[in-house]
Amino acid sequence: MKVVQFVPLAALAVLLLDSATDFFPDDPIAGILTPARLTLLLGLVALLVPPERARLRDFRTRLDLPVALLVAAAVAATYGGGHPTAPLRGLLTVVATYYLVVGVRRTRPESWRAVGLLALAGVTAASTSAFSQVTNGTSTGFCRTGLLTDVACDAGGGDVLVRATGTFANPNLLGACLVLLLPFALLAAVAVDERTARTAIVVMVLIGYGALVTTFSRAEYVAAAAGLLVLGGAYWLAPRLADRARRRVLAVVGGLGLLATAGVIWGVSRAGDSLGVRGQAWRAALRVARQNPLGVGLGRSGDAISAAAPGGRVFVHAHNLWLNWLVETGPLGLLAVLSMTVVAWASAGRAAREKSVPGTFGLASLTGFFLAGMLDDPANLDRISVLFWLVLGVVMAEAPAGWRRRPAAPVVLDDDTIVLTVPRQPRPGRRPVAARTGPARGLS
Repeated sequence: MKVVQFVPLAALAVLLLDSATDFFPDDPIAGILTPARLTLLLGLVALLVPPERARLRDFRTRLDLPVALLVAAAVAATYGGGHPTAPLRGLLTVVATYYLVVGVRRTRPESWRAVGLLALAGVTAASTSAFSQVTNGTSTGFCRTGLLTDVACDAGGGDVLVRATGTFANPNLLGACLVLLLPFALLAAVAVDERTARTAIVVMVLIGYGALVTTFSRAEYVAAAAGLLVLGGAYWLAPRLADRARRRVLAVVGGLGLLATAGVIWGVSRAGDSLGVRGQAWRAALRVARQNPLGVGLGRSGDAISAAAPGGRVFVHAHNLWLNWLVETGPLGLLAVLSMTVVAWASAGRAAREKSVPGTFGLASLTGFFLAGMLDDPANLDRISVLFWLVLGVVMAEAPAGWRRRPAAPVVLDDDTIVLTVPRQPRPGRRPVAARTGPARGLS
């Protein structure tokens, strides 16, 4: 029975590494059961095995309603338009992955260390593959000049740079993977106490950031830099702002900064072709969205936008995370994804303010990914989507299901673990829930 207790974490490890390296075949074993879905199913079933089985309350999060709304919008778009159900099954798979992560984190609070080490393994696999392409001059089909201008790889000349793709199909997807995982790879350095082990982890993280540079993706550069700035601010600056009003001002300024960035991007996109193909994609996507209030169906935005855009250019998605959901699932899906964005980012910010280590690194990861999502939609790929929902699960497991604060008296057990005694009003016939264990917050 003790072996079963490790199955959920093992399933989480396999899913994360598969997303980073794609070592599982895509062909199903039987029917719709792929190797990844079998792994996910085994992990969820193992969570429900006594004696340490997960309870229903262990899976409840603040995103339950937005996630249910997103699934409802996807179902309406799929069956209302008579589209294939394979993309819908993909959405349900990543949602189940989210709840697997939440269940693992809630039932095994010490697993935050394992999350950091797994992220480090994923970063190492993807980044070393990318460096191999660059150092060996392996053509990936994507090249740029020294001014980060796209050119043909056979153009010749000493200033042509190969854009690394690593374990992905194009450089932007590799960049999105690294933006999501690199903050959590840094989390692995926090999880170890021995100095030489921590040094080795930092070296591997630096290799990961070097691999991000080899993608020559401007959006991912900005996203990674924003993630590092948020990480530094949340870890060093925010705890020094004792006044709650100052922290709120800082949060409002940061939020307004993101909105201003979105506004500038929108304004530039309206001014001719300043953003090149992205401006064309956004204008075509808005036309498609107005004509299809239920959405065009999951995975069909690229074809719809290509048909609506002039010039015969082919698009894969809307080049904007939220706009792509609007095209595919209509206003209902857009509302769900916007709600998920706001709630997840606010929850990560609150966790970071309370000195939650996973919450702080999760805030950096989500900030970078959402910023990159303004100009791209890497989550359109299943593997990046799985990584995104994995990060969501880590972040939302740190927050209670509700927004109301409950008093908690911390009791120090050792240097790394505390017990939060949470007084609750028991329901008739039920024993009160007395304690929750987790990583120390604010302890030196």
